[in-house]
Amino acid sequence: MNEPKQKILVTGMSGLIGGALRTHLENDYELTAHNRSNLPGVRCFQADIADFEAIQPAFVGQDVVVHLSANAKLQAPWEAILQTNIIGTYNVLESARRAGVKRVIYASSGATVSALQREFPYNALVEGRYEELTEGWPMITHESPTRPSQLYGVSKVFGEVLARHFTDTSDLSVICLRFGVVNDVDLPRNINEFPMWCSQRDAVQMVQRCIAAPATLRYDIFFVTSDNKWGYRDLSHAREVVGYAPVDAAENYR
Repeated sequence: MNEPKQKILVTGMSGLIGGALRTHLENDYELTAHNRSNLPGVRCFQADIADFEAIQPAFVGQDVVVHLSANAKLQAPWEAILQTNIIGTYNVLESARRAGVKRVIYASSGATVSALQREFPYNALVEGRYEELTEGWPMITHESPTRPSQLYGVSKVFGEVLARHFTDTSDLSVICLRFGVVNDVDLPRNINEFPMWCSQRDAVQMVQRCIAAPATLRYDIFFVTSDNKWGYRDLSHAREVVGYAPVDAAENYR
């Protein structure tokens, strides 16, 4: 007999990464969406992520939650960030805990460290001044201090710390994914994106690796980009812990 498919709730499925997950994973898992707008062809719960009581039914019976819903605008005002990224993330984690969900995969962001790009050598990398990088550059790892860009990046640092709290105080496993630049054309659009670009299929692969990771992985943080020559965000930790094997690289499209 075939084993039943894992039940995966995806918040923000109408977004770019959410749509890629649906396209690549809908045959392998039983997907449910939590979304503001209705999504035809998939079981969908419609509610504001900031409304704790309204979102509860979506979590019942789920094995894993992939939390993508966020206000990702770097210039978003505080009230918008507060409602979606701060209150919304707490609501998702607490709802998952109450429903007995085994794992939440939290879409964090490279914006947790991207203010480093103001300084050398990272500014040279994003500006394509490769001739200045004669001795290489230090990689930023999951253990490096955060340096967020804008309130959006601050909210993602908050989410990672909140996730740590939930794993320390409950049975919930939370894996935080610091996604790089994932875009609709699925190509690096300019030289500034070469260090941080992530193809949609590499993003999907990483989510799949985290869904399949053993229960002993209680909490961790991983950078998620493609295997970019000019990248400064460490991928070795993701390779070692969950077997991440990116298949794309930004410079292949130059």
